[in-house]
Amino acid sequence: MGSDADASARPWSPASWRSFRAEQQPDYPDAAAAESVLRQISKLPPLVTSGEIEALRGQLAEAARGERFLLQGGDCAESFDECDSAHIASVLKILLQMSLVLVHGTRRRIIRVGRFAGQYAKPRTSPIETRDGSTLPAYRGDIVNRIGFTPAERTPDPTNLLRGYERSALTLNFIRALVDGGFADLHHPEYWDLDFVRHSPLAQDYRRIVDSIGSSIRFLEALAGQEIAQINRDDFYTSHEGLILLYEQAQTRQVPRREGWYDLSTHFPWIGVRTATRDSAHVEYFRGIVNPIGVKVGPDTAPEHLVWLLETLDPKREVGRITLIHRHGAHRIAKALPAQIEAVKRSGHTVVWSCDPMHGNTESVVPSEGPWAGKTVKTRKFAHILAELEQAFEIHRQAGTVLGGVHLELTGENVTECVGGARGLSEVDLSRSYRSQVDPRLNYEQALEMAMLIARRMSSRD
Repeated sequence: MGSDADASARPWSPASWRSFRAEQQPDYPDAAAAESVLRQISKLPPLVTSGEIEALRGQLAEAARGERFLLQGGDCAESFDECDSAHIASVLKILLQMSLVLVHGTRRRIIRVGRFAGQYAKPRTSPIETRDGSTLPAYRGDIVNRIGFTPAERTPDPTNLLRGYERSALTLNFIRALVDGGFADLHHPEYWDLDFVRHSPLAQDYRRIVDSIGSSIRFLEALAGQEIAQINRDDFYTSHEGLILLYEQAQTRQVPRREGWYDLSTHFPWIGVRTATRDSAHVEYFRGIVNPIGVKVGPDTAPEHLVWLLETLDPKREVGRITLIHRHGAHRIAKALPAQIEAVKRSGHTVVWSCDPMHGNTESVVPSEGPWAGKTVKTRKFAHILAELEQAFEIHRQAGTVLGGVHLELTGENVTECVGGARGLSEVDLSRSYRSQVDPRLNYEQALEMAMLIARRMSSRD
């Protein structure tokens, strides 16, 4: 077991995490098979490049100074079965729509980071699940096991790591093809329309923003006498929780003409609240990679522990290295966040502060009517999500810090998993289109409404 003392002075390698306590890892029946898969993935091409990672780090440094805003969003957990063009394009479209709204409202450049191309694993509160007297391993995401409740489906299978790599590569290839082909061309934001946006109460406001941006681009190009090439496309970056350490290790490499080790499975991995502990294998792994990294911060994260994490993960105090993603819940943020902010300020670290208003606001409800009457289902209330965001903006304003981003679980599809929003979805509506295998997501309309409310809040304070 490793020690957390003088972490920056310890030798590090992509495998040094194995000497530490590794939580939330699959218990593979055949360890040799798992090592064989690791060797296979380590020989496959990287999913992202070091140049892309360095570009993102530079943009995050600007977000830390209040010059950009980080929009991070996507599925709570990707599914192998949903690795299809329509699903990927719908997530890309809603992120584009939201960023369009944020650019227009905040007058800041937006960093677009998707929870895709690798978000196939999920931490679990319990390692087991019991149904009707039968107990099996908990579902940990498609990269570990499958959602079906049979021994074969719930037994962790290391070949799923290969399937996760392959689907991540397919997703990235399609996203890059769309972007390179003009899908994200700001000259044509009308291409991003989702058919059902026209039914939204916010449709008129959104069309007005699209028309305004189009007019502004045409005006600038008329002055310049030529097309502004840099706005023909916009970059997207990938992110996922770096949970399954064998998978991360397999894609961790050194590259020519750059120093350090890069996790080339994603641009922006993050470490969760459950695994950001002392003597943690995840902290040990994350401290050694060059990527900008996210760190989830919960209401029970002690300020002194947060400072220890910063000293361990960012001993050189590099701006753009650390994004602190706080996820407290609407009813706990006012008590927990101010002390955490003050501790970070005293530490001398400059971080990107981002708010995840989803995870702290998950609750279970039992609808009293409809097809799911009497059944327990997880949901999130739009009002609570918005309340946490509003409080986050105000707490940072009072502390003299900048809320530089938002982290949302969302989909570009017409699901009914979160209640509230402009359409006023109720608990009865949950059974109409609840598709998430893990946590409830904002649908396209709720996500766009949230972007408009964020933009309105930020523009009113500028």
